[in-house]
Amino acid sequence: MFISIEKMSKTSYSLGMKGQGSENKLSFLHYIPSSSEDAKLGMFCVSAGSVETRPNTPYPPNRGNHPAIYRSVAEGRSLPDFNFVYITKGEGTFEAEGKTYHILPGSMILLLPGLKHKYKPAPETGWHEYWVGFNGDFFKRFLDQGLLSKDHFFINLGLKDYIISLYNRILDEVKAQQPLFQIKACACILDIISEILTYERRRDQPNYYQKIVEKAKSLMIANVYGSINLTAIADQIGISTSWLNEVFKTYTSMTPYQYYIHIKIQKAQSLLEQEGVTIQSAALDLGFEDPYHFSHLFKNKTGMSPSAWRKNALRENNIN
Repeated sequence: MFISIEKMSKTSYSLGMKGQGSENKLSFLHYIPSSSEDAKLGMFCVSAGSVETRPNTPYPPNRGNHPAIYRSVAEGRSLPDFNFVYITKGEGTFEAEGKTYHILPGSMILLLPGLKHKYKPAPETGWHEYWVGFNGDFFKRFLDQGLLSKDHFFINLGLKDYIISLYNRILDEVKAQQPLFQIKACACILDIISEILTYERRRDQPNYYQKIVEKAKSLMIANVYGSINLTAIADQIGISTSWLNEVFKTYTSMTPYQYYIHIKIQKAQSLLEQEGVTIQSAALDLGFEDPYHFSHLFKNKTGMSPSAWRKNALRENNIN
C-alpha cells in the first residue's frame, strides 16, 4: 500500500491512500485548523474525509495519522465539533446514549458536540464512509432552535446520489483550498442539513398532520352548539387559517367547514330522537338561525327531512 501524508501544520494534514485491487478506493482525509476569520463567519469546516475500511482490518485505518482526539472512535469518545458520518457500503454498529444501532448503507450518524459515542464497521464487511466535521455559532443555532437534537443522532436516509455528490464537493473544496473555500464547503454542509431536515419532516408528516386535525376536531366538537370560527381554531393550534384548511382537507378529504356541518347534523340526529325537542329548537341550539336552511342541510346529509327522521326515531323508541 502506498501512503502519502502532506504536513500542513501541527494540527492539519491530509492523507491519501491507494491500495492494490479494484475494491480499494482512493481515500482522503483532512483536518483543518480554524482561524479568527472563520470564527467571524460563524461557520467553518474542521475536517472532511472519504475512507474505505477493508474487511478484517483495524479501525480506523492508519490510526496514528489521525489527531489524538479522533483515534478512539471504536472505543468511545466525544468531540467538540459537529460530525456527520455517511455510510455508503458495508455494515457496522453505532452506540450512543445507551443504545446500539445497526449501520447499513445509507445510514447517517449525526454527531453533535459533546455526544459520547463509538462506532465501527463489522469485521466481515468493512465499510466505506464519508464524513464532514464543522462548527461555528451559525450551526449552533440549529441546536438552539431544536432543528438538530441530541435525541435524533442516527437516521437511515438511504443511499442518495445527491448527498454523496455534496460530500465529494466538500472534499474537492478542502483539497484545493482556493479563496473562500470555507464558505463553499459550508454551503454544501447546509445543503446536507437541509436534506436531513426534509427527510425528517416527511417521515414525521403523518403524525404532524394527525395532531393538527385531531386538535381541530376536538375544538369543533367542543363548540358544536356555536358557530364555526376557523380563525380562532387556527390561532389556538398555532397555525394559519389557510394551512389549517390545507392540512385538514389533505388528511380527511373534507374541509373544516364540511366536518363542522357533519358533526352538527350528527348532534341534530341525537337531539331529534328526544321527546319534547322540536325541529326549530334543535336548529337554534345548534346555531342555525334559519330552520329552513337547517332542514335543507339535514336532508342533504342524511337523505331524510328532520321531521321524517324524528318520526322514525320516536316510533322506534316506542317499539323498544
